[in-house]
Amino acid sequence: MIEQVRANNEISQLPTDLASPQGKLVYLYLEATGGATVDELGQVLTMKKIAILSVCNSLSSQGLIEKRDGEYVPRP
Repeated sequence: MIEQVRANNEISQLPTDLASPQGKLVYLYLEATGGATVDELGQVLTMKKIAILSVCNSLSSQGLIEKRDGEYVPRP
């Protein structure tokens, strides 16, 4: 089981331009944990890898997340 905790345990406000339920779910998970790999996201969120990659690509294009050292992380 994968468990990660951010130091401050704060989740920023959800961006208003996120319309997709999957996008919201991935974004909130990354905010809550500070980052995750595609495999971790798939395991925890029970999503297929292709769906996660699509969502992460969309979130990256919107400037909400970035890939760093093999993990997707929220942008500051």
